[in-house]
Order: sequence, then structure tokens, then C-alpha cells
Amino acid sequence: MTETLSYDIIIVGSGLAGLRAAISAASKNKDLKIAVISKVQAMRSHSVSAEGGTAAVLCENEGDNLESHVYDTIKGSDFLADQDVAEMLVKKVPYEIIQLDRWGMPWSRKENGGIDQRRFGGYSFPRATYAQDKVGFYEMQTLFDTCLKYENIIFFNEWFCSSILHNDGAFQGFTCIEIKNGHFVNVVAPAGIICTGGAGRIYSFSTYAYSSTPDGLDMAYRAGLALKDMEFVQFHPTGILPSGILITEGARGEGGYLINSTGERFMKTYAGNKLELAARDVVSRSMITEIQAGRGFKHETGVDCLKLDLRHLGGEKIKEKLAGIREIGIKFSGIDIIDEPIEVRPVCHYMMGGIHSNLDGATELNGLWVAGEASCNSLHGANRLGANSTSECLVWGTITGELAANYSIKHKHNSINIDNQQISQEERRIFDGIFRGRGGVNPYEVRKELTDTMDEKAYVYRTESALTEGLKKIRHLKSLSWKHVDDQAKEYNTNFINVMEIDSMLRVAEVVLLGALYRRESRGAHARIDYDTRDDNNYLKHTLAYYNDEGEPKMSWHPVTFTRYAPVERRY
Repeated sequence: MTETLSYDIIIVGSGLAGLRAAISAASKNKDLKIAVISKVQAMRSHSVSAEGGTAAVLCENEGDNLESHVYDTIKGSDFLADQDVAEMLVKKVPYEIIQLDRWGMPWSRKENGGIDQRRFGGYSFPRATYAQDKVGFYEMQTLFDTCLKYENIIFFNEWFCSSILHNDGAFQGFTCIEIKNGHFVNVVAPAGIICTGGAGRIYSFSTYAYSSTPDGLDMAYRAGLALKDMEFVQFHPTGILPSGILITEGARGEGGYLINSTGERFMKTYAGNKLELAARDVVSRSMITEIQAGRGFKHETGVDCLKLDLRHLGGEKIKEKLAGIREIGIKFSGIDIIDEPIEVRPVCHYMMGGIHSNLDGATELNGLWVAGEASCNSLHGANRLGANSTSECLVWGTITGELAANYSIKHKHNSINIDNQQISQEERRIFDGIFRGRGGVNPYEVRKELTDTMDEKAYVYRTESALTEGLKKIRHLKSLSWKHVDDQAKEYNTNFINVMEIDSMLRVAEVVLLGALYRRESRGAHARIDYDTRDDNNYLKHTLAYYNDEGEPKMSWHPVTFTRYAPVERRY
């Protein structure tokens, strides 16, 4: 018989959003038992890779103000952000910065001892609160250390959640595999929060950790919840070659230049006011335009690229504020950024889309919330401003943790009626359909074809024909006999985990491509060559994708929330 573990709140994912949600819930009531389930060890969550900063208005007396942050976020989103959500972020995030400071976060400081902030793309003022160029690592360490002070937070490291249990429109728990022994376990609770991050590993050239696959998104999708705005994929301007590892926007915030093969600082042509600090979608499109015009460089691998020049900043400033990326450059490109420019190219970095949720992070399933990059509360619309993502994780980690705690307290003594048919179906899906599956196609080759297809067909610039070809290819890959696991061991069977990840990747990639086909306009990070203008009359709305019985996405639309700003032409 399948083992069942009972808790009051289950949080899936141990990145910034998951840890902040755990602290928020645990501090609400010390008697609540809170399970934090992660397929990796907590401090290996991808949030540790955030480099540049966390956006907040801290110094209104220096000219910045909350309304400016709201407008910058809405403008950056190409007016697809839900404006009440942007207001919520801006109002609450300064308190999160101060709270982290009190918990021991080593923010970089001004000479007077105040918390320092740097310039970031798309902002009117220096607003990225930073800790050298390792903000995610230090935020994670601060939150993880704080979690350890609460005896009612229990970590389940290296557990893989495979499906959501639900009954009569209410959340019941998750089915999981304990990776160390292969046991299939039900973990049940009246309240849950999904904090599993984004889907960036559906691309080959990506800043994401290899564990950043869309397991959480796919769980929600298969449970009948909508995925929203998945066509909006952010390509960060500066991924180094050939690995795709991120060079933080903080490098440009500190004064770095992008240059082409003629030595020109070309962003003056595309964004005369903001230059390299225009919104990321603008900079990435400008870079690809330069490359297509023949003004790029050739990397030794044959890939076209441009260069990021930091030499004029001087060695001391680089060592003080950008030590992490200097180390990355030396280790992964063989280049010391103090002495020479580094080769870069736009790289998959963030998903604006995710699990459809409301202002409070509530999903369409009672008792289930979502926070962080896994969520689409429509904060970022068609394009996220850098440093707003870690802010989102902190703010909605806090909000969802408190709401889940309140819900759990209210429903704590209600019996949970598990649908045994759901459990049996899930066991058959993953054990009979995948673990004991038979087939002659190498699943790792399927994964590589999938990610290469996304790189080629759904990159910075898109067309109807390329997206259609990409969708056809993904559906062909889905149909192949790749669902099998050669390693039949029960203990630490990463082969099994990998194939389950591929299963999720294929479904979510299909949603991305179909959403991109449905949106016949160019808005934010979604740039269609064949529909090269923004079309507010027809597409000023969110896309929703629901899973249907045929296993393919069913698309619909959802309105955008406006509170104060009408769409205007977006200029930088």
C-alpha cells in the first residue's frame, strides 16, 4: 500500500519563493506542520544563480518614488501587466528588503552605511538592491538560515513531485517519489503552494540550471489549471558562449558597453536615451538585428555574437562589484573582463508565463497557491524588468505563505478524502508508462532535439512558418517511443527523473509554441516578423492554455486589469 504523509501546508520548491512562503506560514502559527519538498537540496535551487539585484524603492528623498516603479514595470511589460499586481509588488517589496536586512542579508552598502542600489534596464532610477553580483545566493542563504530557526518547517530534499491530488475543486496534496529509494508516496494537506520556478530548460541555450524543468507547471496543467502567457519568453541580452551562463545586467548597470564588430556602441541607434539599459526585450532584439546586418563577431564555435566591454570600469571596480562574473568569464570563456571584452548573445533567461493565478497568488483550485516564476499573476506582462523577479518571489512568497496558513488553520480538522483513482492513474502513468516502458528511441536525444527546436523556431524573432514547423516537430517527438528507463535501479535513479522531466518539457513547449502562433502581433518579448506591430485592438489580453482529453492545449483569452495607465507607444 502507498505510504501517505500528512501535513498542514505543503510547499513544492525551495527557491526564494518557497523559502519565503515557508517562513511566512511558520511565523503565522508555530503549530502548523509545513513540508517543503524539493527535487534538489534546498540550497541548490536555481534562485542561488540570481546575480544582479532585487528591485525596490528605498530612497524617495533621492528622487525615486513608488509611482515611478509602478509605471516602469507596466511600461516594461508592454502594457500587458495587470496593473493592480504591479501596485502590490511596489508597495510591499521595500519591507521585504528591510526584513532581509534584519535577518542578516549582506546588502552592498553606500559609504554612509545605507543600502546601495544600482541602475538596471528599464528603470527611471537606481533601484536594484544588490549584494555584489551574487544577490540570489545571499538571499537564499539568509532565508534558509531563517527557516532553520522554525521547528515546524520540515525539508524533504531530493523528492520529485509528479502530480496534484484534488477532489471537488479543492487541493488535497501531491504524489511524490523519494529519489533516494524510489518509493512512491502521497503527501497530503489542506493547503499547498507551488514554487517550482520556470521552464527555461526547454531551450538549449539557457541560463537555467539543468534541474529547471517545468515539472510544477505541468502538474498544474494536467490537473486542469490554466497556463497563462507562456509565449512570452525572456531572452537576456548577455549569455556567454558557449555555455549560456548569465552575465548579470548589473554589468551594464555599472557602466558596461555592448559593441559590434566595428567597435561601435550600437545601442545608441535603438534606444538613444537608455542605451544598454533599455528593457531586455529591446536590447536583445537590437543585438540580433546587428548580427543579422553582418556587424557581429564569430565565436570559435561558429555562433554569431556581440561583445560586452567592461574594461573602462577599471580593475578595482570590477573586483569590488562584479567579482562573480569576472570569475565566470575566466572559468567558462577564458576571458578576464578586466583586460578584454567578452562574447555574448541573447539567451533564454525567464518565463513571463506560468500557472494562472490572481492578485493573491491563488490558483483555480481551492487551497492551492503559486508564487515566484512558476506563477503568472501577470506582474510582468509581455516583458519582465530585471530585478523584479526576486522581488516577486519575496512578496508573493510572503503573501501566499500567510494565506495558506490561514486557510489551513480554518480547514485543519477537515478530513482529506483522497481520490484513490487519481493515485492509481498516476502510478500507472509514471511506472507502467515510463519506468517500465518499452521503446527504441533514446530519451536524451529527444530532449536535445526538443531544446534545439525551441532555440531555432521560437527565439528572439519569430514567424508563423517557423512556429508551425516547431509545433509539428514537438508533436512528432511526443509520438516517438522514448518513454522508457534503461536504469532499473530504485535508488537515486536520475534516469527515471530525467525521463519524467522530458515528459513535462514536451507538453509545456507545445503550449509555448501554440501561444506564440495564436498571438499574431509583436509585444514585449514576443516579436513576430510577420506581425511586426503591437495590436491593442485584438491582442491586449492574456492567453490561457488548458489541457484537454486529447492531450493538446485548448486556448482561450483572459482580460488585462487596468487601474491607472492606458497603453502608449513604448520608447526608451
